[in-house]
This record gives sequence, structure tokens and C-alpha cells, in this order.
Amino acid sequence: MINAVLVLDKPPGLTSHDVVNRIRRITGERSVGHLGTLDPMATGVLPLLLGRFTRLAQFFNDSRKVYEGVIRFGFATDTYDREGEPVGPVSDVQPSLEEIQRCLAALTGHIQQTPPAYSAKKIHGVPAYKLARHDKVVEMKPVAVEVHRFEIHGVREDRASFVAEVSAGTYIRALAHDLGQALGCGAHLSELRRTQSGEFNLSQAVSLGNLATHHAGAMQETGATQDSCNAQDGIMARSAVMSDNEYSDKLAQTIGDSGADASIRPSPYLHPRRILPAFPAVTASPQCIAAIRNGRSVNLPEFSGAPLVKVFAGQLLLVAVVQRIAGTLFQPRVVLFGSNEPLPL
Repeated sequence: MINAVLVLDKPPGLTSHDVVNRIRRITGERSVGHLGTLDPMATGVLPLLLGRFTRLAQFFNDSRKVYEGVIRFGFATDTYDREGEPVGPVSDVQPSLEEIQRCLAALTGHIQQTPPAYSAKKIHGVPAYKLARHDKVVEMKPVAVEVHRFEIHGVREDRASFVAEVSAGTYIRALAHDLGQALGCGAHLSELRRTQSGEFNLSQAVSLGNLATHHAGAMQETGATQDSCNAQDGIMARSAVMSDNEYSDKLAQTIGDSGADASIRPSPYLHPRRILPAFPAVTASPQCIAAIRNGRSVNLPEFSGAPLVKVFAGQLLLVAVVQRIAGTLFQPRVVLFGSNEPLPL
């Protein structure tokens, strides 16, 4: 089982569900979930939880998202993006930067946004896009969202490049559509790339190709001679959850110190101490770990006052997230390893 967080740079043309299926095939891990849907057209940051780390999803629900993209003016579409069918006549318009900026104030801050009919929003338990594809009337109700930032960075002919920072649940497609409505010329989303999702950003992201290469290399290594495997086992165990962005220097030093093959690749998975950075981390004693795994409250040497704390056995093994009751007394909130199974130390 792979217990890890993966930040994927999603390619265009795949749904988030498609990506999950690809990750399952590449890694062999069946328990995979993503943290925030990206439309097929969109690219960029798609965080995924694997294995037991899917139990941590509850702690990532309200994260902000940052996007870069391009809006095309002149006509709206039924999906609010370039993959939909035009709605109404196509006009040859080239709005100025000043005209666009005058409309942004109404689309910034706390606003009511009506999601697109072609979206994953559920209507009586059925995704809206399934109803829309069958030509059924879809009445979407406005929802409260927050647009922290919606900036136009350039205008060229009938297109404008933008950056948007929004709350979870905000549809960038709807922002593009509403901007076209405000200008009176229609508009739709032409390009979209997510650069940040909560604590995760593009500097941490890996491609599907690099992930597949990493796992293919790991499979080849397991088929090597026993002596070679034994020489590499300790290194791979220590690096199994290291990020190839933030921990490559440390891994290179580990390989160099051991005299092992320098071709060993660092892992694409994030270091567990880097996830949920708002939660302090504490390395607990074996006695405290055993109590937590049995669902008992424990005293831990953690004095920050933070309500939630990550508990590790050693440097790499995340065992639980605990909740502060009072002072240094904590109650288990999420336990990743039960009391009747050995810890993979």
C-alpha cells in the first residue's frame, strides 16, 4: 500500500476521474482520491491522496485556489468554456482593458454565483451535466462564493489573460460567462491552468509520465539481483515519500553517502511532514503511539496551542492526527494504523 500525497500536473483532455484511474493503474494502489475537480480542458495542480491518506481528505475541504487563464469575448457557450456550443450570434468585439476592469468589481469579493448547467453540481443526487446532456431542464441555484482576486493581465484582440484567486466551489467558467454578460458581448473560458490549490502548487507537481517512469523504474529494481536490492532497500525505504522538488538534494546526499547507484530516482510523493503545514508535528514515544492506536487520550510534548496536531512514529511515518482537549492532552481524531497491525517502520 502507498500512503502518500501526490501533486499532479494534470494534462488537458482528462477528467479528474480519468486521472484517478490512471494513478491506480500506475501505482497499483486502489484507494485514490483527488482534492478538487478540474475540468477536462483545464491543466495544472490536482492534489491526490493515496492509500490511508485518503482519510485526511476532511482537512483539505476549504482551501483557496489560484488560476491563470484566457477569456475569449464575442460569444457565450452552453458549457461556459471553449468545448461548448455557441449560444446566440458570434460578434466581432475587442473590449478594452478599461472596459473590462470596470466590470470586475461586481465579480470580486463575496458574490452569488450560478454554477454552469454542465457541471458536477448535483440536482436531487444527479450531476447536473448528466441532466443537461439529456436535454433536461437544469435549474441551478446561486451559491455564495468568494473571489479574493480577479485581475486582467493583458488584452489582445478578443482575448484577455487573467489571474483569479477564489474560494473552494467557485467556477472560473462562470466568472468568464458573467464577465461577458456584464460587457454585453458574451464570453467564455478559452484556457485554464490551476497554479495553486490550498497548500499545494506547481513547484511540487509531477506529470503522469514522470510518475509512470518512477514506478517502472521501481519495478525494474525489484527484479534486479538480490545483492543489488539489499544495497538499495534502505535508501528506497527512506526516500519513498520524499518530494523530488524539495528533497532531491537530501536524497542525493543519502545516495552519495551510501555509495549506491546514483541513478536511483527520488520519489514524486510529498514528504509527510510537509502536508497540512498548519498542523504542528510531534514525534511520539512508542507508548503514546500504542495508546493513540487504541483510541486513548495521551499527553504529548506539544505546546503551540494548535487544535490539531500530526503525530509521527520516527521522522517519516504519519500515524495519526489528534485533537487538543486541554493543555497537552490530546484525543485521536484520525488514526491511520490500527492497534492490531504492525507499523511499517
